[in-house]
Amino acid sequence: MDTSAQDSRSPRTGAPLRGPKADGAQRRDILTTRVGLKIPSALTFERWQHAGSQISRIVDSSSWCLGDWLVYGQQEFSDRYLRAIEACGLDYQTLRNYAWVARKFELHRRRETLSFQHHAEVSSLPPCEQDKWLDLAEEFNWSRNELRRNIRAHRQRDSMGGPTEDYLPKLAVPAERVQQWRRAAEVSGDKFEQWVLQALDQAALASLHVAGGASV
Repeated sequence: MDTSAQDSRSPRTGAPLRGPKADGAQRRDILTTRVGLKIPSALTFERWQHAGSQISRIVDSSSWCLGDWLVYGQQEFSDRYLRAIEACGLDYQTLRNYAWVARKFELHRRRETLSFQHHAEVSSLPPCEQDKWLDLAEEFNWSRNELRRNIRAHRQRDSMGGPTEDYLPKLAVPAERVQQWRRAAEVSGDKFEQWVLQALDQAALASLHVAGGASV
């Protein structure tokens, strides 16, 4: 990792979190320091949100990098790596957790669209199950908590012998149509998801009835 650019800076003015430059306005960067952020005054919401996204990516990448770093140290410097961890001031238990996930996912199997915590949620599963749940999390844009809930629900259904479930593909729908569906669900007194399922069932039955009548 090249740190020359960072080393040339004052400790109080670290790497900038750059955002899009506003038209006709001079951009002032949010600067990272060892103890926090140096935020300019009159920050717009868009720049504040952009900085949060950048910080989130840095934290997520750091988890993977620290995990890989520890795995390498354990393999190559088994007699000395603990001293290196202590010298760096890192928490060994946290690193062990990072290393556990890093070992479970080779670099080519890691999903850039999902967080380190998404991968951690499925790290104890067999590789084929890991890929299945990560595929679903990508397709449906699940958060880490949504992924956890769906895995738990799946396990509960399996333990109780309940019916299996499939997942609909993610659909891009105009906002006005979704709003109309939500209003219809409210009028009928159903939850939105339940109303959608009922509407699909009714449409499917109607189509099958028409097809069945045409084939007679």
